[in-house]
Amino acid sequence: MVSTIRENRSRFYKVKCPDCENEQTVFEKASTVVRCVVCGRDLATPTGGKASLKADIVQELQ
Repeated sequence: MVSTIRENRSRFYKVKCPDCENEQTVFEKASTVVRCVVCGRDLATPTGGKASLKADIVQELQ
């Protein structure tokens, strides 16, 4: 019998910008470029699946 409850396989991360140290929430599978709201640096770029994170991961959110 197939279980009707599915676990969420995607995550959100709290990341810190390497330039201005602003903390921001980013989706693991971002489909657009995510920029820092303070300085404008690219924090994540899409790769077709999981995004390529270019910032330091501070915390994994659930």
